[in-house]
Amino acid sequence: MREHEEEPVPGLPEILPAGEMILWQGAPQWRRLAVEAFHVRKVALYFGLLVAWRCGAGLLDGQSWGLVLGGLPPLVLSALAATGLLLLLARLSARATLYTITNRRVVMRIGVAMSITLNLPFKAVESASLRLGPGGIGDIALSLGGAGRIAYLHLWPHARPWRLARPQPVLRAVANAADVALRLSQAIDATVPASRSQAATGSAPAMDPHQSAPLATAA
Repeated sequence: MREHEEEPVPGLPEILPAGEMILWQGAPQWRRLAVEAFHVRKVALYFGLLVAWRCGAGLLDGQSWGLVLGGLPPLVLSALAATGLLLLLARLSARATLYTITNRRVVMRIGVAMSITLNLPFKAVESASLRLGPGGIGDIALSLGGAGRIAYLHLWPHARPWRLARPQPVLRAVANAADVALRLSQAIDATVPASRSQAATGSAPAMDPHQSAPLATAA
């Protein structure tokens, strides 16, 4: 049996109730996830600096190039192993993840070793913010109100970085993120009573001003 084959609907723990429909489903782009969540470029840069430092230190100590290069294989192998492991984890994480937006909620099936499904009804979403990156790939962060909190470790890597006290679930590395964000905003507007939604006014708190824009509020 393939993984998640037992799901009655892909990405969902049960059949949708009457009146609820899927508006969008998608998964993270694993290469972007590797860069932004698993920081594979930073790790590669770190090992690159170590290699440069090792070469420079050896030459300053009077070692020949042959001797210097002969001592590099263990370090290079460590670099390849570390970056390869991060790339594998990103690939597995993206493969195990499925985000779903219905006309009533956001559902996140996440987890590699242990899969969990998070149901986030619109009434629990205080605000939603878009962080758009190159190629139209972006992140959509959801700020939860009231008692609707989820442990950061349960969410990672599908969590907004450094929001430890009030973790925010994030649809990470989503293709055509602006279109997905628009669908989410329209679904919240159509579901949440107008007196409780300020999406059109832009009063929702955004993420970093130079990186994101508010989508909707539904306190």
